[in-house]
Amino acid sequence: MTKNIDPRHYDVIVAPVITEKATTASEFNKVVFKVDGKATKPQIKEAVEKLFDVKVKSVNTLVRKGKVKAFRGTFGSQSDVKRAVVTLEEGHRIDVTTGL
Repeated sequence: MTKNIDPRHYDVIVAPVITEKATTASEFNKVVFKVDGKATKPQIKEAVEKLFDVKVKSVNTLVRKGKVKAFRGTFGSQSDVKRAVVTLEEGHRIDVTTGL
């Protein structure tokens, strides 16, 4: 059985975020993803529902500003990263440790 997945969904969801805070959130039916900087909440919701075959309750987004770093007197900054905290409906789960 092949799913009808739009290739653009793979551009919206960049990678899962696996941190202590994200792991704690997974106990409350929440999953954290790195997403494209221009992605909107409806696009993120549609991409997660199609790629993982789950029902999404809500999507919250945040932009983590890049840190300023110094290396041998030269200053530079890391890129900003947009993240999405996706809340799933009851009974739906995503195990990000197994992949797609």
